[in-house]
Amino acid sequence: MSEIITTYEPDNSLRKGYLSIFSEIYDELKRNRWLTYQLFKRDFFALYKQSFIGILWALIIPLVSVGTFIILNRSGVFTIGDIDVPYPIYAILGIAFWQLFSTRLVASSNSLVKAGSMIVKINFSKKALVIASTGQSLVSFLIQLVLVGILFVCYRITPNIAILWVPLMIIPIMLVTLGLDFILSLLNGVMRDIGNMLSMLMTFLMFLTPILYAKSTVGVLARITEYNPLYYLVSAPRDLVLMGTVPQLKGFLISSFISVIILIVCLIGFHLTETRIAERV
Repeated sequence: MSEIITTYEPDNSLRKGYLSIFSEIYDELKRNRWLTYQLFKRDFFALYKQSFIGILWALIIPLVSVGTFIILNRSGVFTIGDIDVPYPIYAILGIAFWQLFSTRLVASSNSLVKAGSMIVKINFSKKALVIASTGQSLVSFLIQLVLVGILFVCYRITPNIAILWVPLMIIPIMLVTLGLDFILSLLNGVMRDIGNMLSMLMTFLMFLTPILYAKSTVGVLARITEYNPLYYLVSAPRDLVLMGTVPQLKGFLISSFISVIILIVCLIGFHLTETRIAERV
């Protein structure tokens, strides 16, 4: 009786080489672009369909946050710090850029879990689910920019011409968010606690990052801010709108480089495990 020899071979992606992964990902995204758009429309209309005030939530949340900090500042409980522009403009502009990160991260982390039955029954690119869920934050961002524009008119302030560079400046925060979306959606599929923890973590990070107050110059918070890449990714486009320059350019460039690395690593990890998602979600 001959001996049975079992041979284990690596996955196709590993056998072909890692460079081929990027080509596979591009082809996959291109083939599924129509599906991604349809999923985005579904998620967007489902979000506001049964809401009484609908899309106005995109305005109410930042206004309530700003109003709370104004009350805390005037009551002496919290100090906003020295800000050279009207505080509502400074704060709402910061929230708009921040929510590109936080709102999108929370929504995308639940994208695979919410589509569990669809994933089991249909074979399609799971990246479409993650990417489609990020569109909600872009809609809220555009609405909040309209509010900022109204505030500029009310305060009779003309934004710097450098505002035209803002679409380019927000690319890094969108890249790092997309990368984290991929990995967190996977983790949330295995451990449902991830989704619940994220909402609490985003609130904690917002208060830890100078979004609604000026950056501290001394103390523990100042040291934390110095090594917080989210601070640079949010403050750079805001400073560009308000001052026409980016004082923390070095920090922004380093944070942007980190964003690209995070996206590449998380995207490859998601691509290599994508075929096994149906077993876990």
